[in-house]
Amino acid sequence: MALFPFILIKHAHLKENRALINHEKIHLRQQLEMLIVFFYLWYLLEFLFLLIKYKNHREAYENISFEREAYAHEHDLGYLKKRPFWNFRKYIQLF
Repeated sequence: MALFPFILIKHAHLKENRALINHEKIHLRQQLEMLIVFFYLWYLLEFLFLLIKYKNHREAYENISFEREAYAHEHDLGYLKKRPFWNFRKYIQLF
């Protein structure tokens, strides 16, 4: 879990999971771009909207634009070097 400026992990061995760490670093960049507080506000509102749409917590979570971007690029360890500003917008699917 990424809580700017930290990455919190459940088990020590997960520190070695490069894709997981990259996923969370993508979230840190998203948070920074949105001045942190607006990231959490957007995240919550998008989740609530998607929860109404899908009526399923997991499906709502998986379709949050921030998560969609992070999952799509977690294995690309050079992604953050080339990532356009506010790139999560490409992943918004509210309707």
